[in-house]
Amino acid sequence: MPTYTITELAREFDITARAIRFYEDQGLLSPSREGAGGRSRVYTPRDRTRLKLTLRGKRLGLSLSEIKSLVDMYETPKDTSAQMNRFLGVLAQHRETLEQQREDIEMSLAEITAHEDECKRLLAAIGESAT
Repeated sequence: MPTYTITELAREFDITARAIRFYEDQGLLSPSREGAGGRSRVYTPRDRTRLKLTLRGKRLGLSLSEIKSLVDMYETPKDTSAQMNRFLGVLAQHRETLEQQREDIEMSLAEITAHEDECKRLLAAIGESAT
């Protein structure tokens, strides 16, 4: 079975070794230890897959606890439909959050536009009165 060093995984996924150690601290990865005093981490294909899924979850905007919950589900022999339903629930909740953020952003942009228009109107009025 192939194994990977922290440097190899960091290079492959274009992340820092520090990020990988952080994911390990969060319980997402569990490499074995080798060498003097167990200082060298050795990652298995399972760890590599978990890292890949973690990074995919981060790109989707999921929290680490949501990612851990989903990744852990695939470690245990559970019903596939239950896993998919759980994932759909997490995605639906995340979609709702993003939709609310989009609405908030659109409102903020509308307010900015209104302020810009008012400033331009006032500047035009000042320019007209100066002549």
